[in-house]
Amino acid sequence: YDHLARVLIKVMDERPDNAADVFEELSLEVKRSQVLDSQSTLRTSPESTSVFTLAQQQKGLFSQGGGDEQEEGLMDTPLPNLAEQSFYFEQVGVCLGREETRRIFLALKQLVDTHPLQRCRFWGKILGIEANYIVAEVEYRDGVEEEEEGAEETHEDEEKDGDAQEKDEEEAVEEVDPLPKSTYKPPPTVPKEPHGSGTNKFTYFVCQEPGLPWVRLPDVTPAQITVARQIRKLLTGRLDAHIVSYPPFPGNEANYLRAQIARISASTQVSPLGFYQFDEEEGEEEEGVRDNFAENPNFEGIPVQEMAESLSAWVHHVQYINKQGRCVWVNLADKTEEDFDEEAEEEEKEEQPDEPEPEVGPPLLTPLTEDAEINNIPPWSIRLSSHLIPQHAVAYVRSNLWPGAHAYACGKKFENIYIGWGLKFLGEPYTPPVPPQPQQEYPSGPEITEALDPSLKEEQALKAALEEQQAAQEQEGLDAEEEEEEEDDD
Repeated sequence: YDHLARVLIKVMDERPDNAADVFEELSLEVKRSQVLDSQSTLRTSPESTSVFTLAQQQKGLFSQGGGDEQEEGLMDTPLPNLAEQSFYFEQVGVCLGREETRRIFLALKQLVDTHPLQRCRFWGKILGIEANYIVAEVEYRDGVEEEEEGAEETHEDEEKDGDAQEKDEEEAVEEVDPLPKSTYKPPPTVPKEPHGSGTNKFTYFVCQEPGLPWVRLPDVTPAQITVARQIRKLLTGRLDAHIVSYPPFPGNEANYLRAQIARISASTQVSPLGFYQFDEEEGEEEEGVRDNFAENPNFEGIPVQEMAESLSAWVHHVQYINKQGRCVWVNLADKTEEDFDEEAEEEEKEEQPDEPEPEVGPPLLTPLTEDAEINNIPPWSIRLSSHLIPQHAVAYVRSNLWPGAHAYACGKKFENIYIGWGLKFLGEPYTPPVPPQPQQEYPSGPEITEALDPSLKEEQALKAALEEQQAAQEQEGLDAEEEEEEEDDD
Protein backbone atom coordinates (compact mmCIF):
# COMPACT_ATOMS: atom_id res chain seq x y z
CA TYR A 1 0.00 0.00 0.00
CA ASP A 2 2.79 2.45 0.85
CA HIS A 3 4.55 1.75 -2.42
CA LEU A 4 1.34 2.22 -4.43
CA ALA A 5 0.69 5.51 -2.62
CA ARG A 6 4.18 6.78 -3.50
CA VAL A 7 3.71 5.81 -7.17
CA LEU A 8 0.34 7.60 -7.36
CA ILE A 9 1.87 10.69 -5.73
CA LYS A 10 4.64 10.63 -8.35
CA VAL A 11 2.03 10.34 -11.15
CA MET A 12 0.09 13.31 -9.79
CA ASP A 13 3.27 15.38 -9.42
CA GLU A 14 4.71 14.65 -12.87
CA ARG A 15 1.38 14.16 -14.78
CA PRO A 16 2.76 12.13 -17.72
CA ASP A 17 0.68 11.91 -20.93
CA ASN A 18 0.60 8.12 -21.03
CA ALA A 19 0.44 7.27 -17.32
CA ALA A 20 -0.97 3.78 -17.90
CA ASP A 21 1.88 2.82 -20.27
CA VAL A 22 4.71 4.10 -18.09
CA PHE A 23 3.18 3.00 -14.77
CA GLU A 24 5.67 0.12 -14.44
CA GLU A 25 8.61 2.40 -15.13
CA LEU A 26 7.40 4.88 -12.52
CA SER A 27 7.09 2.04 -10.04
CA LEU A 28 10.69 0.97 -10.71
CA GLU A 29 11.93 4.55 -10.24
CA VAL A 30 10.18 4.80 -6.88
CA LYS A 31 11.70 1.47 -5.78
CA ARG A 32 15.13 2.56 -6.99
CA SER A 33 14.91 5.87 -5.11
CA GLN A 34 14.02 4.04 -1.91
CA VAL A 35 16.99 1.71 -2.30
CA LEU A 36 19.40 4.56 -2.98
CA ASP A 37 18.21 6.50 0.07
CA SER A 38 18.66 3.47 2.29
CA GLN A 39 22.12 2.84 0.87
CA SER A 40 23.15 6.44 1.50
CA THR A 41 22.21 6.08 5.15
CA LEU A 42 24.07 2.86 5.76
CA ARG A 43 27.26 4.77 6.66
CA THR A 44 26.49 7.91 8.66
CA SER A 45 28.86 10.85 8.37
CA PRO A 46 31.00 11.20 11.51
CA GLU A 47 30.03 14.03 13.82
CA SER A 48 32.74 16.41 14.99
CA THR A 49 32.88 15.80 18.74
CA SER A 50 34.72 17.95 21.25
CA VAL A 51 37.45 15.32 21.51
CA PHE A 52 37.96 15.34 17.74
CA THR A 53 38.05 19.16 17.67
CA LEU A 54 40.62 19.22 20.46
CA ALA A 55 42.72 16.63 18.63
CA GLN A 56 42.70 18.82 15.53
CA GLN A 57 43.87 21.80 17.61
CA GLN A 58 46.61 19.76 19.28
CA LYS A 59 47.85 18.48 15.95
CA GLY A 60 50.06 21.55 15.57
CA LEU A 61 52.00 20.60 18.72
CA PHE A 62 53.46 17.57 16.99
CA SER A 63 54.56 19.37 13.82
CA GLN A 64 58.33 19.57 13.51
CA GLY A 65 59.92 22.89 12.56
CA GLY A 66 62.64 23.57 10.02
CA GLY A 67 66.36 23.07 10.37
CA ASP A 68 67.06 26.56 11.70
CA GLU A 69 64.53 26.11 14.48
CA GLN A 70 66.05 22.76 15.40
CA GLU A 71 69.54 24.28 15.64
CA GLU A 72 68.21 27.08 17.86
CA GLY A 73 66.46 24.50 20.04
CA LEU A 74 69.78 22.72 20.68
CA MET A 75 71.20 25.93 22.13
CA ASP A 76 70.37 27.38 25.53
CA THR A 77 66.60 27.56 25.94
CA PRO A 78 64.36 28.56 28.85
CA LEU A 79 62.22 25.47 28.22
CA PRO A 80 62.21 23.35 31.41
CA ASN A 81 62.96 19.63 31.38
CA LEU A 82 59.40 18.62 32.19
CA ALA A 83 60.08 14.94 31.48
CA GLU A 84 62.69 14.81 34.25
CA GLN A 85 60.49 16.72 36.67
CA SER A 86 57.58 14.40 35.93
CA PHE A 87 59.82 11.39 36.66
CA TYR A 88 60.57 12.68 40.17
CA PHE A 89 56.99 13.76 40.83
CA GLU A 90 55.78 10.28 39.89
CA GLN A 91 57.90 8.85 42.69
CA VAL A 92 56.32 11.34 45.06
CA GLY A 93 52.82 10.32 43.94
CA VAL A 94 51.97 13.51 42.04
CA CYS A 95 51.37 12.96 38.35
CA LEU A 96 49.16 14.22 35.54
CA GLY A 97 49.79 11.19 33.37
CA ARG A 98 52.55 10.73 30.86
CA GLU A 99 50.34 11.57 27.87
CA GLU A 100 49.09 14.86 29.36
CA THR A 101 52.57 15.73 30.62
CA ARG A 102 53.97 15.28 27.12
CA ARG A 103 51.29 17.54 25.67
CA ILE A 104 51.98 20.20 28.30
CA PHE A 105 55.67 19.91 27.50
CA LEU A 106 54.96 20.62 23.83
CA ALA A 107 52.61 23.48 24.76
CA LEU A 108 55.38 25.07 26.84
CA LYS A 109 57.72 24.71 23.87
CA GLN A 110 55.16 26.53 21.74
CA LEU A 111 55.00 29.31 24.32
CA VAL A 112 58.79 29.64 24.42
CA ASP A 113 58.99 29.75 20.63
CA THR A 114 56.41 32.53 20.31
CA HIS A 115 57.58 34.81 23.14
CA PRO A 116 61.04 36.23 23.95
CA LEU A 117 61.36 34.57 27.36
CA GLN A 118 64.33 34.37 29.66
CA ARG A 119 62.77 31.87 32.06
CA CYS A 120 59.84 29.47 31.80
CA ARG A 121 58.45 27.07 34.40
CA PHE A 122 55.43 24.79 34.63
CA TRP A 123 53.67 26.26 37.66
CA GLY A 124 50.87 23.71 37.92
CA LYS A 125 47.24 23.04 37.12
CA ILE A 126 44.22 24.64 38.79
CA LEU A 127 40.98 22.71 38.46
CA GLY A 128 37.68 24.32 37.50
CA ILE A 129 34.03 23.42 37.16
CA GLU A 130 33.76 23.67 33.36
CA ALA A 131 37.45 23.64 32.39
CA ASN A 132 40.87 23.58 34.01
CA TYR A 133 43.78 26.01 33.84
CA ILE A 134 47.32 25.02 32.93
CA VAL A 135 49.60 27.70 34.39
CA ALA A 136 53.06 28.68 33.13
CA GLU A 137 55.33 31.04 35.07
CA VAL A 138 57.61 33.06 32.77
CA GLU A 139 60.03 35.94 32.87
CA TYR A 140 60.69 38.10 29.82
CA ARG A 141 64.09 39.14 28.60
CA ASP A 142 65.44 42.51 29.65
CA GLY A 143 63.79 45.37 27.78
CA VAL A 144 61.07 43.33 26.09
CA GLU A 145 58.64 43.47 28.97
CA GLU A 146 58.97 47.25 29.27
CA GLU A 147 57.74 47.73 25.70
CA GLU A 148 54.65 45.62 26.33
CA GLU A 149 53.97 47.46 29.58
CA GLY A 150 54.24 50.78 27.74
CA ALA A 151 51.64 49.62 25.22
CA GLU A 152 49.31 48.60 28.05
CA GLU A 153 49.82 51.92 29.84
CA THR A 154 49.00 53.90 26.70
CA HIS A 155 45.81 51.87 26.31
CA GLU A 156 44.88 52.58 29.94
CA ASP A 157 45.63 56.28 29.46
CA GLU A 158 43.34 56.40 26.44
CA GLU A 159 40.56 54.82 28.49
CA LYS A 160 41.14 57.33 31.29
CA ASP A 161 41.04 60.23 28.81
CA GLY A 162 37.75 58.94 27.44
CA ASP A 163 36.30 58.69 30.95
CA ALA A 164 37.51 62.21 31.73
CA GLN A 165 35.77 63.58 28.64
CA GLU A 166 32.53 61.86 29.63
CA LYS A 167 32.78 63.33 33.13
CA ASP A 168 33.34 66.82 31.69
CA GLU A 169 30.22 66.47 29.53
CA GLU A 170 28.21 65.30 32.53
CA GLU A 171 29.47 68.23 34.61
CA ALA A 172 28.51 70.67 31.84
CA VAL A 173 24.97 69.28 31.87
CA GLU A 174 24.80 69.42 35.66
CA GLU A 175 25.81 73.11 35.75
CA VAL A 176 22.27 74.05 34.68
CA ASP A 177 20.76 72.24 37.66
CA PRO A 178 23.60 71.29 40.05
CA LEU A 179 23.08 68.31 42.33
CA PRO A 180 24.26 68.13 45.92
CA LYS A 181 27.76 66.68 46.23
CA SER A 182 28.70 64.09 48.79
CA THR A 183 31.32 64.92 51.40
CA TYR A 184 32.32 61.27 51.80
CA LYS A 185 36.00 60.62 51.19
CA PRO A 186 36.82 56.98 50.36
CA PRO A 187 39.84 55.40 51.98
CA PRO A 188 43.05 55.69 49.96
CA THR A 189 43.71 52.86 47.53
CA VAL A 190 46.85 50.83 48.01
CA PRO A 191 49.01 51.14 44.86
CA LYS A 192 49.98 47.93 43.14
CA GLU A 193 53.58 46.83 43.02
CA PRO A 194 55.45 47.51 39.78
CA HIS A 195 56.02 44.69 37.37
CA GLY A 196 59.11 42.70 38.19
CA SER A 197 58.86 43.07 41.96
CA GLY A 198 56.76 41.74 44.82
CA THR A 199 53.53 40.03 43.83
CA ASN A 200 54.11 40.98 40.17
CA LYS A 201 57.64 39.64 39.95
CA PHE A 202 56.73 37.06 37.30
CA THR A 203 54.28 36.88 34.43
CA TYR A 204 51.76 34.06 34.16
CA PHE A 205 50.16 32.47 31.11
CA VAL A 206 47.23 30.04 31.22
CA CYS A 207 45.45 27.79 28.77
CA GLN A 208 42.60 25.33 29.17
CA GLU A 209 44.16 22.49 27.20
CA PRO A 210 47.56 21.93 25.61
CA GLY A 211 47.38 23.24 22.05
CA LEU A 212 44.90 26.00 22.81
CA PRO A 213 46.22 29.57 22.75
CA TRP A 214 48.05 30.85 25.82
CA VAL A 215 46.43 33.85 27.55
CA ARG A 216 48.48 36.26 29.63
CA LEU A 217 47.03 37.11 33.04
CA PRO A 218 47.01 40.76 34.17
CA ASP A 219 49.08 42.02 37.09
CA VAL A 220 47.51 41.61 40.50
CA THR A 221 46.51 44.54 42.74
CA PRO A 222 46.46 44.68 46.56
CA ALA A 223 42.68 45.15 46.56
CA GLN A 224 42.21 41.89 44.64
CA ILE A 225 44.42 39.95 47.07
CA THR A 226 42.63 41.47 50.07
CA VAL A 227 39.19 40.47 48.79
CA ALA A 228 40.40 37.04 47.62
CA ARG A 229 41.38 36.30 51.23
CA GLN A 230 37.80 36.92 52.36
CA ILE A 231 35.92 34.81 49.79
CA ARG A 232 35.94 31.22 48.57
CA LYS A 233 35.03 30.62 44.94
CA LEU A 234 35.52 27.65 42.64
CA LEU A 235 36.83 28.63 39.22
CA THR A 236 34.58 28.04 36.23
CA GLY A 237 37.24 27.80 33.51
CA ARG A 238 36.12 30.99 31.75
CA LEU A 239 38.49 33.93 32.23
CA ASP A 240 35.80 36.50 31.49
CA ALA A 241 33.35 35.08 34.04
CA HIS A 242 31.97 37.50 36.62
CA ILE A 243 32.84 36.87 40.28
CA VAL A 244 29.67 37.04 42.38
CA SER A 245 30.72 37.41 46.01
CA TYR A 246 30.61 39.55 49.10
CA PRO A 247 32.69 41.62 49.54
CA PRO A 248 32.49 42.32 45.80
CA PHE A 249 35.64 41.26 43.97
CA PRO A 250 37.24 44.03 41.85
CA GLY A 251 37.64 42.13 38.57
CA ASN A 252 36.67 39.01 36.68
CA GLU A 253 37.87 35.42 36.96
CA ALA A 254 41.20 36.22 35.29
CA ASN A 255 42.01 38.67 38.11
CA TYR A 256 40.80 36.22 40.77
CA LEU A 257 42.92 33.45 39.27
CA ARG A 258 45.96 35.73 39.28
CA ALA A 259 45.34 36.65 42.93
CA GLN A 260 45.11 32.98 43.95
CA ILE A 261 48.34 32.19 42.07
CA ALA A 262 50.11 34.98 43.97
CA ARG A 263 48.82 33.70 47.32
CA ILE A 264 49.73 30.08 46.59
CA SER A 265 53.20 31.01 45.34
CA ALA A 266 53.96 33.13 48.41
CA SER A 267 52.97 30.30 50.76
CA THR A 268 54.19 27.14 49.03
CA GLN A 269 57.23 27.93 46.86
CA VAL A 270 60.12 26.31 48.78
CA SER A 271 63.68 25.19 48.09
CA PRO A 272 66.50 23.39 49.94
CA LEU A 273 68.43 25.40 52.50
CA GLY A 274 71.55 26.89 50.90
CA PHE A 275 70.45 26.57 47.27
CA TYR A 276 69.85 30.33 47.10
CA GLN A 277 71.88 33.07 48.73
CA PHE A 278 71.59 36.85 48.93
CA ASP A 279 73.73 39.05 46.76
CA GLU A 280 76.86 40.39 48.44
CA GLU A 281 75.95 43.96 47.48
CA GLU A 282 72.72 43.74 49.47
CA GLY A 283 74.34 42.15 52.49
CA GLU A 284 74.80 45.51 54.21
CA GLU A 285 71.12 46.42 53.87
CA GLU A 286 68.40 45.47 56.29
CA GLU A 287 67.30 41.88 56.12
CA GLY A 288 63.59 42.76 55.77
CA VAL A 289 64.23 44.83 52.64
CA ARG A 290 66.24 42.28 50.66
CA ASP A 291 64.17 40.78 47.87
CA ASN A 292 66.82 39.57 45.40
CA PHE A 293 68.81 36.39 45.61
CA ALA A 294 70.90 34.20 43.35
CA GLU A 295 71.83 30.55 43.10
CA ASN A 296 74.68 29.44 45.30
CA PRO A 297 77.40 27.99 43.04
CA ASN A 298 78.96 26.22 46.05
CA PHE A 299 75.76 24.35 46.97
CA GLU A 300 76.56 20.65 47.25
CA GLY A 301 73.11 19.42 48.17
CA ILE A 302 71.61 18.13 51.40
CA PRO A 303 71.27 14.41 52.13
CA VAL A 304 67.81 13.13 51.28
CA GLN A 305 67.38 11.50 54.65
CA GLU A 306 68.04 14.80 56.41
CA MET A 307 65.55 16.69 54.21
CA ALA A 308 62.90 14.07 54.90
CA GLU A 309 63.27 14.41 58.66
CA SER A 310 63.61 18.15 59.35
CA LEU A 311 61.61 21.13 58.05
CA SER A 312 64.58 23.37 58.82
CA ALA A 313 66.23 22.06 55.64
CA TRP A 314 63.50 23.76 53.54
CA VAL A 315 63.12 27.55 53.10
CA HIS A 316 60.71 29.94 51.40
CA HIS A 317 62.13 31.72 48.34
CA VAL A 318 59.05 33.86 47.52
CA GLN A 319 58.25 37.03 49.45
CA TYR A 320 55.54 37.09 52.10
CA ILE A 321 52.33 39.03 51.30
CA ASN A 322 51.32 41.29 54.17
CA LYS A 323 47.83 42.41 55.17
CA GLN A 324 48.04 45.32 52.74
CA GLY A 325 48.13 42.90 49.83
CA ARG A 326 51.72 43.82 48.98
CA CYS A 327 55.13 42.33 49.68
CA VAL A 328 56.58 45.76 50.56
CA TRP A 329 54.60 47.91 52.97
CA VAL A 330 53.68 51.41 51.77
CA ASN A 331 52.72 54.39 53.93
CA LEU A 332 49.34 55.65 52.70
CA ALA A 333 49.43 58.76 54.91
CA ASP A 334 52.02 60.40 52.67
CA LYS A 335 49.88 60.05 49.59
CA THR A 336 46.63 61.19 51.13
CA GLU A 337 48.14 64.54 52.18
CA GLU A 338 48.76 65.47 48.56
CA ASP A 339 45.10 65.08 47.66
CA PHE A 340 43.78 67.70 50.05
CA ASP A 341 44.07 71.50 50.16
CA GLU A 342 46.51 73.26 52.47
CA GLU A 343 43.81 73.99 55.06
CA ALA A 344 42.62 70.41 55.03
CA GLU A 345 46.20 69.23 55.42
CA GLU A 346 46.71 71.34 58.54
CA GLU A 347 43.49 70.08 60.13
CA GLU A 348 44.32 66.52 59.24
CA LYS A 349 47.82 66.77 60.71
CA GLU A 350 46.37 68.09 63.94
CA GLU A 351 43.81 65.29 64.25
CA GLN A 352 45.95 62.53 62.75
CA PRO A 353 47.64 60.21 65.26
CA ASP A 354 51.20 59.02 65.06
CA GLU A 355 52.37 57.46 61.81
CA PRO A 356 51.47 53.77 61.46
CA GLU A 357 54.19 51.27 62.08
CA PRO A 358 55.40 49.57 58.88
CA GLU A 359 54.39 45.95 58.58
CA VAL A 360 57.36 43.68 57.95
CA GLY A 361 56.75 40.00 57.29
CA PRO A 362 59.19 37.14 57.59
CA PRO A 363 62.27 37.69 55.39
CA LEU A 364 63.18 35.62 52.39
CA LEU A 365 64.82 32.21 52.85
CA THR A 366 63.00 31.67 56.15
CA PRO A 367 62.85 27.97 57.24
CA LEU A 368 59.50 26.19 57.18
CA THR A 369 59.72 25.67 60.93
CA GLU A 370 58.66 29.31 61.36
CA ASP A 371 55.26 28.72 59.70
CA ALA A 372 52.24 28.90 62.01
CA GLU A 373 49.96 25.92 62.71
CA ILE A 374 46.25 25.80 61.92
CA ASN A 375 44.12 24.29 64.71
CA ASN A 376 47.07 22.23 65.93
CA ILE A 377 47.63 20.91 62.37
CA PRO A 378 51.20 21.33 61.08
CA PRO A 379 51.38 23.43 57.91
CA TRP A 380 53.76 20.98 56.21
CA SER A 381 54.25 17.24 55.91
CA ILE A 382 57.64 15.81 54.88
CA ARG A 383 58.25 12.25 53.77
CA LEU A 384 60.56 9.97 51.84
CA SER A 385 59.31 8.61 48.54
CA SER A 386 60.40 5.05 49.34
CA HIS A 387 61.54 3.38 52.55
CA LEU A 388 62.27 0.12 50.76
CA ILE A 389 64.99 1.65 48.56
CA PRO A 390 66.14 4.73 50.52
CA GLN A 391 69.38 4.91 48.51
CA HIS A 392 67.46 6.14 45.45
CA ALA A 393 64.52 7.80 47.21
CA VAL A 394 63.40 11.40 46.89
CA ALA A 395 62.52 13.75 49.75
CA TYR A 396 59.33 15.70 49.30
CA VAL A 397 57.21 18.15 51.26
CA ARG A 398 53.44 18.62 51.02
CA SER A 399 51.53 21.72 52.08
CA ASN A 400 48.59 21.22 54.44
CA LEU A 401 47.68 24.89 54.14
CA TRP A 402 47.15 24.74 50.36
CA PRO A 403 46.21 21.13 49.50
CA GLY A 404 47.78 20.23 46.16
CA ALA A 405 51.11 22.01 46.62
CA HIS A 406 54.14 19.69 46.54
CA ALA A 407 57.89 20.06 46.26
CA TYR A 408 60.66 17.48 45.87
CA ALA A 409 64.41 17.63 46.37
CA CYS A 410 67.08 15.20 45.26
CA GLY A 411 70.72 16.27 45.41
CA LYS A 412 71.02 19.63 43.65
CA LYS A 413 67.62 19.34 41.96
CA PHE A 414 64.28 20.49 43.29
CA GLU A 415 60.96 21.69 41.88
CA ASN A 416 57.54 22.94 43.02
CA ILE A 417 54.12 22.17 41.57
CA TYR A 418 50.51 22.83 42.45
CA ILE A 419 47.58 20.68 41.30
CA GLY A 420 44.34 21.53 43.06
CA TRP A 421 41.20 23.62 43.22
CA GLY A 422 42.92 26.82 44.33
CA LEU A 423 41.27 26.87 47.77
CA LYS A 424 43.01 27.31 51.10
CA PHE A 425 42.52 24.99 54.07
CA LEU A 426 40.84 26.97 56.86
CA GLY A 427 40.68 24.37 59.60
CA GLU A 428 37.02 25.19 60.23
CA PRO A 429 33.82 25.55 58.21
CA TYR A 430 33.75 28.64 56.05
CA THR A 431 31.38 31.38 57.15
CA PRO A 432 30.67 34.16 54.65
CA PRO A 433 31.28 37.65 56.03
CA VAL A 434 28.18 39.37 57.37
CA PRO A 435 27.08 42.51 55.51
CA PRO A 436 27.60 45.74 57.45
CA GLN A 437 24.88 47.16 59.66
CA PRO A 438 22.46 49.48 57.85
CA GLN A 439 23.04 53.16 58.42
CA GLN A 440 21.02 54.85 61.14
CA GLU A 441 18.19 57.18 60.27
CA TYR A 442 18.81 60.92 60.40
CA PRO A 443 18.15 62.15 63.97
CA SER A 444 14.72 63.75 64.10
CA GLY A 445 14.36 67.20 65.68
CA PRO A 446 12.05 70.17 65.66
CA GLU A 447 13.85 71.74 62.72
CA ILE A 448 12.94 68.83 60.43
CA THR A 449 9.71 67.65 62.08
CA GLU A 450 6.63 68.35 59.99
CA ALA A 451 4.10 70.53 61.85
CA LEU A 452 0.40 69.68 62.05
CA ASP A 453 -2.10 71.75 60.08
CA PRO A 454 -3.84 74.35 62.34
CA SER A 455 -7.59 74.30 62.89
CA LEU A 456 -9.97 77.10 61.79
CA LYS A 457 -10.10 78.65 65.28
CA GLU A 458 -6.30 78.65 65.50
CA GLU A 459 -6.02 80.31 62.09
CA GLN A 460 -8.54 83.02 63.06
CA ALA A 461 -6.78 83.64 66.39
CA LEU A 462 -3.40 83.84 64.65
CA LYS A 463 -4.87 86.25 62.07
CA ALA A 464 -6.33 88.48 64.79
CA ALA A 465 -3.02 88.48 66.68
CA LEU A 466 -1.12 89.44 63.53
CA GLU A 467 -3.62 92.28 62.82
CA GLU A 468 -3.26 93.62 66.37
CA GLN A 469 0.54 93.40 66.09
CA GLN A 470 0.45 95.24 62.75
CA ALA A 471 -1.90 97.94 64.13
CA ALA A 472 0.35 98.44 67.14
CA GLN A 473 3.37 98.83 64.89
CA GLU A 474 1.53 101.40 62.74
CA GLN A 475 0.48 103.30 65.85
CA GLU A 476 4.03 103.36 67.12
CA GLY A 477 5.18 104.68 63.72
CA LEU A 478 2.60 107.51 63.84
CA ASP A 479 3.58 108.48 67.37
CA ALA A 480 7.24 108.57 66.36
CA GLU A 481 6.44 110.87 63.41
CA GLU A 482 4.45 113.26 65.60
CA GLU A 483 7.30 113.47 68.08
CA GLU A 484 9.74 114.27 65.28
CA GLU A 485 7.45 117.05 63.95
CA GLU A 486 7.16 118.60 67.41
CA GLU A 487 10.93 118.57 67.78
CA ASP A 488 11.29 120.28 64.42
CA ASP A 489 8.83 123.01 65.42
CA ASP A 490 10.73 123.72 68.64
